[in-house]
Amino acid sequence: MSILIEKLIINYPYFFAVILLVIGALTVLTRSSLFKKLFGISIMESAVFIMFIAAGNIRGGTEPILNGHNTGAVYINPLPSALMLTGIVVSVSVNAFALALIMRLYKTYGTTDANRIAELRKEVADR
Repeated sequence: MSILIEKLIINYPYFFAVILLVIGALTVLTRSSLFKKLFGISIMESAVFIMFIAAGNIRGGTEPILNGHNTGAVYINPLPSALMLTGIVVSVSVNAFALALIMRLYKTYGTTDANRIAELRKEVADR
């Protein structure tokens, strides 16, 4: 049991990312409000960002800035961090677009409940 706890402590960013991913997935699957579903998707995106940044980290590594003093230093890979900055920008724009769609659905149907919107669409299609 102590080996498992030791491994969890060493790999805490991955463990935290998995917990966030599960929380986000459960939120998306169990809630019917579109706002809550979008919030769950945002939580899952954050978990992916944490996972990628943790994968690019090297324990004991330094920032990748070359100077004459650290000739034999181990450097952290900057590529995952740069890619995740791009991913954050994309996720913010997708979330803004999704919020605009949810607002449009609310204006059209008067609710943000996905089940109720499906019922209302079925009623209109049956006419």
